[in-house]
Order: sequence, then C-alpha cells, then structure tokens
Amino acid sequence: MFGFVKGDTEFFKLFNDSIENIVQGAMELKLMFEDFDNIKQSVKKIKEIEHTGDSITHAIIKKLNKTFVTPFDREDIYKLSSSLDDIIDLIDAVSSRIILYRVEQPTVESKQLAFLILKSVEELQKSISNLGKKGGEVYHHCVEVNSLENEADSVCRDAIASLFQNINDPITIIKWKEIYETLETATDRCEDAANVLESIILKNS
Repeated sequence: MFGFVKGDTEFFKLFNDSIENIVQGAMELKLMFEDFDNIKQSVKKIKEIEHTGDSITHAIIKKLNKTFVTPFDREDIYKLSSSLDDIIDLIDAVSSRIILYRVEQPTVESKQLAFLILKSVEELQKSISNLGKKGGEVYHHCVEVNSLENEADSVCRDAIASLFQNINDPITIIKWKEIYETLETATDRCEDAANVLESIILKNS
C-alpha cells in the first residue's frame, strides 16, 4: 500500500508529459544518426522538443511552489523534474554538436549510444507511468535503466579508446570524444532519474 497523497494527480500527469516529450526527442536523435541526409530537420525538431521540455519543467516547478501538500516529497519532485530536464538538454546538445562540428557520417558507436538513450527513456516512461500505482513495476524498470547505463558506459569507453588507436587527426578525436561523452552523460541522467524514482517508492511503500 503506497503512502502517496490522494487527490492531486497533476504532478503525475506532468511527469508523464515530460517523459513522453523526452522519448520523442530520443527517437528523433536515433533517427538522426540513422539518416544523416536530414540532419538540419532533426536538429530543428529536437530543439522544439527541448523547448517543450522547458515549458513542462517550468509548469512542474510553478505547481510545486503553489502546492502545500504534494503527493510525495517536494525534494524528490524537484530532483526528478531536474533529472528529466537534463536528459532532453543533453539530447539537444548532441544534435547541436553534430551541426557545429560538421560531422559528415555517424559512427557505429554513436548509433549504439543513441539507441541506448532511447531504450533508457522508454524504461523511464514505463516506470513513471506506474508511479503511484505499482511499486514493483517502477522498481523493475529502474533496474533496467541502471543496466543500460552500464552498457552505455562500456560502449563509450571502447569508442574513445578506438579513437586514439585508429584516428590520427586530433581535431576529429576531440570532436567525437565530446560527442561520445555527451551521449553517455545522457544515460547518466537517466540513471539519476531512476534513482529518484526508487527513492520515491522506498519512502512511500
């Protein structure tokens, strides 16, 4: 039996809106790495999605400041909204760097990392959709996010090692190293959000 405050469900709706928006951004990022013929269009779409994310985050914080009794800890509401906002910000940062650095072709590793970001946010979406309903389901999907982050960390390490082993141009190394690290950091923020969700379940079980 959960200890969530009954009645006010708007926070749950806002978090579902937030993660749904992030999933759209992650899907567009994955498509961008699969089809470099439409980079500018993808970057524009991701920027629009990021702006939508900012609006949702603002709505969460505004409601938090106006709500006396919240369904779970105020600190956790703020942490979760912040972690989710960081994810879409990093997705936007990756897409912007592709244009800024004039990347002509994606690498196998960048496609893998974009895929892992999408899988991570999809697991977060499943977790958040069960928030306040099924604690076991929330926890299960959080564990999967942690596993995906470990996988992304491994892909990133191998990708950077490959850069130094196989690429002679230092500028190319610098560009791709930053892109890889930004992609991997997005999965770190997914793990941060999962950790907050686990904390919420523990506090309200």
